[in-house]
This record gives sequence, structure tokens and C-alpha cells, in this order.
Amino acid sequence: MPRRKRIAINTGGGDAPGLNAVIRAVVLAADHQGWEVLGIQRGYTGLLDTHETVPLGRDEVRGIVHLGGTILGTSNRGDPFHFPVENTDGSTGFVDRSDEIVENFGRLGLDTLIAVGGDGSMKIAQKLAEKGLPIVGVPKTIDNDLSGTVVTFGFNTAVSVATGAIDRLHSTAEAHERVFTVEVMGRYAGWIALHAGVAGGADAILIPEIPYDIDAVCRKILERQARGRRFSIVVVAEGARPRGGDMVTKHETDPGQEIVLGGIAERVAREIHQTSGKETRSVVLGHLQRGGRPTSYDRLLALRFGAAAVRLIAEGRSNIMVALDPPNVLTVPLEEATRRMKTVPLDSDTVMTAREMGLSLGDETE
Repeated sequence: MPRRKRIAINTGGGDAPGLNAVIRAVVLAADHQGWEVLGIQRGYTGLLDTHETVPLGRDEVRGIVHLGGTILGTSNRGDPFHFPVENTDGSTGFVDRSDEIVENFGRLGLDTLIAVGGDGSMKIAQKLAEKGLPIVGVPKTIDNDLSGTVVTFGFNTAVSVATGAIDRLHSTAEAHERVFTVEVMGRYAGWIALHAGVAGGADAILIPEIPYDIDAVCRKILERQARGRRFSIVVVAEGARPRGGDMVTKHETDPGQEIVLGGIAERVAREIHQTSGKETRSVVLGHLQRGGRPTSYDRLLALRFGAAAVRLIAEGRSNIMVALDPPNVLTVPLEEATRRMKTVPLDSDTVMTAREMGLSLGDETE
């Protein structure tokens, strides 16, 4: 009798709606193959130290598709190639613990790891694959900035949450004749801001790909006022920056740690008030975009990705990432998936749609 295949799954980086759906699809598809599934807790960290793993079967994944978060937990500070440790002087240092991951992977008798994550997690997966670990990647991020796939699950839910918030702000903005700036996530890519801004009827959208001129934004606001529309909604990606300026960060980070963006909406609101005289308010949606139930679109995409990952393992394939090229789920090499960040093309149809509808993108081509 051949040995029963044993696969593992982890969820790394920031959480995204749909992670539990992926886990369920992997477990059920693996069970259909007669395989065992081991859940790695807290990203890659679960393969270090105490080996935080849990067996996953049908009972463990029952009724989780509609739930946000991840039953396995996650971490964006557990890069085994750059793992934080406390030095004797109290400062933070970093060490390479990737060999421990490889050793523990073999000790647990695992055949393949299904790594679910965004850009950072996929880069770690690629480096582990180079060290000999068989890996199938599954792309997730609300930012939609992972190359190799047209869309990642989690993005649709984040856009829906942001659009709903913009919808609600219209009535209070109009009642008080105010300008609202709405900060959304996305890091260095403007996908959420662009899609939610267009769908939500924003008047201006500021994204990292187009450094903004506050005068251009204020012209749009004052033009609306001249037409009797005394309120405006400005959607601002957290990574947006003024022309010739820098992105806004919340606080200083330790060396080697990811920069935390935030505060741009408040800055833009202040600049609008100073330039136009309009009363302004800022709203930061933050982690609301990550939480809660995934949309049906994200649930289905996550389920398709999870089942496809198991299918690929059954075919003997590894060191690849599943991807969506509508309407099909296909594969790309891990190296290609992590080669570059996917940002908003300036000639994309959605950008052109925004311009043709008269929305300001904060530049001089209005």
C-alpha cells in the first residue's frame, strides 16, 4: 500500500475575507483524494519552535465558508528568512531560521505546503521552494497587488465595504455641505480606492500611481459648488502622496519591519480646507475592509483556488501559484508571481472611465 499523502496549509500576512473558504476547499478536496491535511498556525511561525500545527478534517472545517478571518491565525512578522529576535541590549535583531522550517517540514512527514498569502508570503514561499520545499501558492490580499493573477480573493469584499461606507457618507456630507476624505487600504497600489471611488460616486480619487496636486482637487470641489453641489467625497488610497512629496506613515518602525501607512486622509482634508475654505472631515476605514463575511464572489474564488491547489498536487506539480485569468483558474510559476507589484495601469479602462465621468484624479489632465 502506498503511503497516504500528507499536505499542509498555512495562511500568512494580513488577513483577507475568504481565507476560511480556501481552508475548507483544501480539506474537502484532499479528503476526496484520501489525504491528510495539517494546518500550520500563525503563518510560517507555526513550523518553528513548538510546531503549532492542527489536524484538519471535515469536522474542523464545517460551517466556516462565510466566516471572516482564518481559523489558523496569521502573522505578518514571521518571515523565517528575517525572523525577529531580541538582542541582549533590548534591541531587535533578525536571524535566518529557514533551515528550521525545512527540517521541521520533513520531520512532520509533509509532502507539499499550500501557502496562502499575498506578495510577502509568496516571496517567502518562493525562497522556501528554492530550498527544496514543494509548494503550491494561493494568492490572497485585499490590495489586489499580486502579479500573475487578474484578481485576488478578499479584494471584492474590501471594495464592497468601502463602497458601502462611501454611500453612507453622501447623505451626511450633503446635509452639512462638507467635504469628506475617505482613506482606504491598498498600500502602494490604488486598486481599492479606484474601484470603490468609481462605484461609490466619489468626486475625486487619489491613488499612489498618480501623485496629486491639491489645487487640482480643490478646483473640482469648487466647480461642484458653483453648480450648486456644496459637498464632495474624496477617496484617498493610504499610499497616495502629493506631487514631489512622500507617503504618510503612522509612526516610525524598527529596522527591517514593514512601514505602516496611514494619515493621508487627514492631511488631504486639512489641505482642502486651507486651500478652498470648505469645511472638511476625514474618515479612515482601516481594518473594517478586512473583517466580516466575504462576498459570494470572494467565497467562490477562494473555494476554486483551494480545490485547484489540491488538484495540482494530485498531478505532481509544485512551486507554482494558482491564478485567475477569467473565466479560468490557471497556474504561474512562483518566481513570476512575485517578480513585481501589480499597480493600477494609468491607461486602464477603469481610470479612463473615471476621467470620462468627470472625476478628479488629482492631476492636471482633468
